[in-house]
Amino acid sequence: MPALATLAAELDRLPTRRWRGEIRSAAGMTLEVDGLQRVLSVGDKCHAETLRGGRVLCETIGFRNGRSLLMAFDSLDGVAEGCAAVTDDTAFTLRPGPGWLGRVVNALGEPIDGKGPLLNGEHPRSLRQPPPAACARRRVGRRLDSGIRVIDSFVPLCRGQRLGVFAGSGVGKSTLLAMVARHAEADAIVIGLIGERGREVREFIQDDLGPEGLARSVVIVATSDEPPLMRRQAALLTMTVAEEMRDSGGKGGKHVLCLMDSVTRFAMAQREIGLAAGEPPTAKSYPPSVFAELPRLLERAGPGPESGGEGDITAIFTVLVDGDDHDEPIADAVRGILDGHLVLDRKIAEQGRYPAVNLLRSVSRSLPGCHDARENRIVGRARALAAGYDGMKEMIRLGAYKRGTDPETDAAIDLHPQLEDFLRQGKDDPSPSADSFARLESLLAAIGDHA
Repeated sequence: MPALATLAAELDRLPTRRWRGEIRSAAGMTLEVDGLQRVLSVGDKCHAETLRGGRVLCETIGFRNGRSLLMAFDSLDGVAEGCAAVTDDTAFTLRPGPGWLGRVVNALGEPIDGKGPLLNGEHPRSLRQPPPAACARRRVGRRLDSGIRVIDSFVPLCRGQRLGVFAGSGVGKSTLLAMVARHAEADAIVIGLIGERGREVREFIQDDLGPEGLARSVVIVATSDEPPLMRRQAALLTMTVAEEMRDSGGKGGKHVLCLMDSVTRFAMAQREIGLAAGEPPTAKSYPPSVFAELPRLLERAGPGPESGGEGDITAIFTVLVDGDDHDEPIADAVRGILDGHLVLDRKIAEQGRYPAVNLLRSVSRSLPGCHDARENRIVGRARALAAGYDGMKEMIRLGAYKRGTDPETDAAIDLHPQLEDFLRQGKDDPSPSADSFARLESLLAAIGDHA
């Protein structure tokens, strides 16, 4: 019976009719097609035929002068004026499931790890799902143990929370994500590598994630050289797989950790698509659709619906800030949507301290509720002393400050090297949150400061 049910599902996916249009022009990755404007709607998929008998998957992105605008998922080599564009009336859906764990797939849900075909799930899922209704969602849950001292103590992550990691290029975003993937509590992990360099994908999977991390993960990859539709769809597929994993744990649901690197490249892909469709550019040439798509993507993560058991999606999204400008349009928009932000500082990375988290610029919106009274006192006191040192550091370096002038500044000077050592952590050195708080409390006690 299961085999018959699977066969019936596959038969339902077969197209029942096809419409043919004619390609009139091509520019970049975009085609103008006659004859399909009353058949295709925005988002529909079709195939462009080539002179050599091949087919290129395309998506409808808009309409212009009575013609359909299509954008290709692959190179348009071989496509010429007069070639046919053929519709496919089956919805573009995928069937992710637990059998995808331990696998690496592309934006089309095709395996790229050489391990054979995927074991698909039972139910098809659309790439574009609305998030749970705001009033039907559970509240953010308990604090998670990530194994990373700076996160667990100063920028805590709770079940169902969405955290952004903001940094320039080469400051350690991917390594930090890999540390979380290795050590955080989760039933399943879904990782989207969006617009990454091709050579870094294998390094991330083999060196940073490792066999143990991969075994409980699904990795979706779209490298920087792939067309914008592939990069955008990889981000959508990442959220779709996370939703399936959340809902596949029976009545109880699963806790899924979703990691996406990076949401900025999703926005850049949408910018290319929007401009090709004729949208007007706004700030930094981003069209309006970018700022509409960002919340639609990010809001899909978070606490699950109350009617759906106990499943949640806890998410960390990296944001590649342009020129280390943390107020550029995408960073500013994402920061306003998420539930906290972790800022990685290039100057700290240049000093050799990793993770290069800027403590004073990083905030979790789950505070103070996710810590108990003792933990809040410890973290508050350590943060206050760190801020005191930061305000006086130039005078200290110049020798203009005389010890004994201000007891608060003296305590900040004494704590600074110890706090820097506390924040420094290797990727293979997990630290339980209870140990992190005990160590931080002992550092404060050692300088005569009892939080």
